[in-house]
Amino acid sequence: MKSFHPLPTLATLAALLGALTGALPAQAQGQAAAFPSKAIKIMVPFNAGSGADSASRFYGEQLSKLLGQPVLVENRPGGSGVVAVQATRQAPADGHTLLMGSNSPAVVNAITIKNLPYDPFKDLRPLFGLAASPVAFAVRADSPYKTMADLVAAAKKDNRPLQLGNYSAGYQLVAAWLGSASGLPVTHIPYKGGAQMLTDVVGGQVDVGVIDFTGTTELMKGGRLRVLAITADRRDAKYPDIPTMVESGFPEFETAVWSAFFMRAETPDDIVAKLAAAIQKIMTSDAGRAYHASLPSSAMMMGPKELGDFQLREYRRFKRVADMAGIQPE
Repeated sequence: MKSFHPLPTLATLAALLGALTGALPAQAQGQAAAFPSKAIKIMVPFNAGSGADSASRFYGEQLSKLLGQPVLVENRPGGSGVVAVQATRQAPADGHTLLMGSNSPAVVNAITIKNLPYDPFKDLRPLFGLAASPVAFAVRADSPYKTMADLVAAAKKDNRPLQLGNYSAGYQLVAAWLGSASGLPVTHIPYKGGAQMLTDVVGGQVDVGVIDFTGTTELMKGGRLRVLAITADRRDAKYPDIPTMVESGFPEFETAVWSAFFMRAETPDDIVAKLAAAIQKIMTSDAGRAYHASLPSSAMMMGPKELGDFQLREYRRFKRVADMAGIQPE
């Protein structure tokens, strides 16, 4: 994985919050001081059991302790994140509703979905980048495919498309990328969440699942799943036997799945700054460090401005991938 640059210290964010609140009317300052005044909701675009769901529950618990209000996690799968985004947009812009964003709702949907009912750059406000991890190509543990070369060779021998399960536009784009890189057609098997997809991979209903690497670890430990390759720029230190896609014969096949909190674009600056400071405090706490150390991912540690710049770079990168794969909005 490519490294991500950490934010300045908490003191920097505290200074930012002070500057923002100092420039606001007294009424707005009072609202910021009272925030949060009720339960906070985190909208998750995927089902329970996904990496995004697990991260939301960890941060929800920690935010509740830090801010003194309950934090509720609501799973809103569907439409590659569109359902969760729309639920976030329909909530008041008062900071009490967060979106656990990822590649698909924050970037890829703008490339792959025609008539998308929202603009990720105008309707969503970047809050804080959490983690980035590679994409994994996963098969059941007793699959005849031991490598990506085995998978591609079998499809070519049988003159059939690659059968690839996915559960968002981002993973579908990665699956299409594999098709263009291998010269094979792809049959996309869509799911609403990673847990059901992996159940079918383990059960043999689907040949390969395209998924965030963090979602595969428990099934690998249980001996039910094998990962053929990951899309990082290097092997994972915890799983050194799993090769990268570049090592597997696919030059420049590097990408990451990332998670980050977003909010409604109209959310006041002071509330955004207060939440960003809280999330960074969690990430740099002992509990936060231990949580991220347990994951096959890299901590992003990006505040609102850095995350917004990163989001734009990701859009440009995925747009190049889509053009290369001949993908048009549908």
